Amino acid sequence: MKVKGFLQDVGGASRITKARLEAFANASPVPVETDPIGEVAREWHPGKIELVVTDVRPASKTSKTFRFERADGKKLPPFYAGQYMVLDFPIGESLISRPYSISSAPFEARLEDHPFVEITVRRSKGDGFICDHLNDNVKAGDVFMGQVGLGQFYYEPLRDAKSVVALAGGVGITPFASMAKEVTHGTLDMDLTILFGSVSSDDIALKEELEALSSPRLKIVHVLSGDEPDWQGERGFLSAELIQKYSAPDTTYFICGPQVMYRFLHGELDRMGTPKRRIRFEVFGQAKDITVYEGYPKELSDQTFNLTVVRGIHEETIPAKATESIVVALERAGIRIETGCRSGECGFCRSKLLSGSVFVCPENDGRRAADKEFGYIHACAAYPTSDCRVKIPIE
Repeated sequence: MKVKGFLQDVGGASRITKARLEAFANASPVPVETDPIGEVAREWHPGKIELVVTDVRPASKTSKTFRFERADGKKLPPFYAGQYMVLDFPIGESLISRPYSISSAPFEARLEDHPFVEITVRRSKGDGFICDHLNDNVKAGDVFMGQVGLGQFYYEPLRDAKSVVALAGGVGITPFASMAKEVTHGTLDMDLTILFGSVSSDDIALKEELEALSSPRLKIVHVLSGDEPDWQGERGFLSAELIQKYSAPDTTYFICGPQVMYRFLHGELDRMGTPKRRIRFEVFGQAKDITVYEGYPKELSDQTFNLTVVRGIHEETIPAKATESIVVALERAGIRIETGCRSGECGFCRSKLLSGSVFVCPENDGRRAADKEFGYIHACAAYPTSDCRVKIPIE
């Protein structure tokens, strides 16, 4: 913008005010009943919407893909390939939210005929009853409340290199399946190589779906860690040597998989000398075992504390285990608190710690500096270490 001079620039505000007053004076007395800007905002950011399951199909021998459409038949909100959605589950007296990476492509959510969004969920190994509930009980016709298009795990051309290597483990392939479909469709401008680690060849999630994709800008490399003599592809873990084999001189690395894989790849990418700005980790949920983290007071691990929950003028005291996050304690007691990522990142469960002490998981501490200073916590990443008093948001 051209600078016209100090007096003219400083006086610009008064000229704008004068123009606005003249516009008001000359406006029609008939009120404008449409709100085009609001309509666009509501279409793009509708908040929670009613979603109907329209299809359930196997994605591997231990996982299924669930397709959702809006109950009102409208298009789904836009999202980036790599983002996640949150579904609400009424369980007993509680309403529990869970995030799931979207495995369908953004363009499929904006189709003219039956726009949809999909997630792919693997059965748990005994520690994820919602995953098992989805795989065992959810069927076409079931209705959920959900929110689509959350998270920061997506390609940004102003920040990321044109060449992307996605490091996936198990069902962590889901955000990369979304990216791969978008690349193939021609609506995501990057060169994508997926190194997909699995234990056995007969349980590779979305294998056929991914191999049906074809684009000169997409390469999918399966890596098997299990002992199968007839396997013809890459073997072992996603080591620094294997990653370098498929990397361009300037590459951004996206990582999604189980928690143990995140810690392993931290070390491998450090060995490669990868700049931090070239590494993107998907949030990985609540810590499986908070007691293994440095600084956690293990002598308290078998204790249960009193958690006083403040909602407006209402207070209620509930039990809270030292090894479970405050969110879990609230859900056990049937107290609703909004959650999104459950990894300390999104801030949906941001609460005020009025008194007492907590241990915040260092890998999940996504608070702003000001929140740390003034006593705010993300309840999904905070574990009580004494009796506490916490003020939570009112829905």
